[in-house]
Amino acid sequence: MFAAQILINALVLGCLYACIAIGFSLVWGVLNVINLIHGSFIVLGAYLAWSLYQGFHVSPWYALVIAAPLFFVFGYVIQRIVLNRVITAPVLVTLTMTFGLDLILNNAMIYYFKADYRKLTLKPPMGSVSIFDVVVPVDRLVATIAALALTGILYLILRRLRVGRAIVAVRLDRDAAVLMGVDVNAIYAIAFGLGTALAGCAGVLMALIFPISPLTSTAYLGKAFVVCVLGGLGSVSGALAGGVLLALIEGVGSAMFGPAHATTLSFVLLIVFLILRPQGLLGRKGFE
Repeated sequence: MFAAQILINALVLGCLYACIAIGFSLVWGVLNVINLIHGSFIVLGAYLAWSLYQGFHVSPWYALVIAAPLFFVFGYVIQRIVLNRVITAPVLVTLTMTFGLDLILNNAMIYYFKADYRKLTLKPPMGSVSIFDVVVPVDRLVATIAALALTGILYLILRRLRVGRAIVAVRLDRDAAVLMGVDVNAIYAIAFGLGTALAGCAGVLMALIFPISPLTSTAYLGKAFVVCVLGGLGSVSGALAGGVLLALIEGVGSAMFGPAHATTLSFVLLIVFLILRPQGLLGRKGFE
């Protein structure tokens, strides 16, 4: 029973971790930018869901529909106006740029929302269901389904749509994509916008489960980085595998050593993968 509880929790939380990481992986893989502002985007999405629910009684499920285009435009504008100016610079320059942007956004959230922890509590609560004699809250289950749907939508965009194939082409060979007539700067902005939209939507879903505070942005960024390394950069299915693996390690670690050591174990696993299998579980050149 206890093992089944850990496994179900890992599957549920792992899908949410994958949703957190897939936008980070997209930006890193296509733009070659380690986006340090990603965690703050997630927190901002959580605050959007909380504000809409508290102020206008808008369900978090409808907040997803608002967050996706809003964050896409936000990310598109940031890339076009700011990041595009240094996109061809060394990685350290873009790393510093996103670090500075993260400081601005995070401090703006602290100024406006304060550093207090808040919780989005649905009224009435959605209750819970029993899966193989394991109790799972319905809101967490629905959030998991939504996370899988968002991941699937990105997969279909990359596989089926023309803009998705252009993103993959730029990821594989930027110079060849330019020769084929692809507007690389536009694709960079679209990819960054998609990554930001996924981060915002992930924040909406995480608001249903975890307390909201600007102080949690670093934790979300760390989980996105770990999932990308575990699953493999440039793989949608790899993000899912990495997310479930991370959640499983955290669950087992919490049960065996206590919750305080769960994060330590995840980063130990990260170091092991960087040494023994740096490409991750399902990493490959280019997106699926």
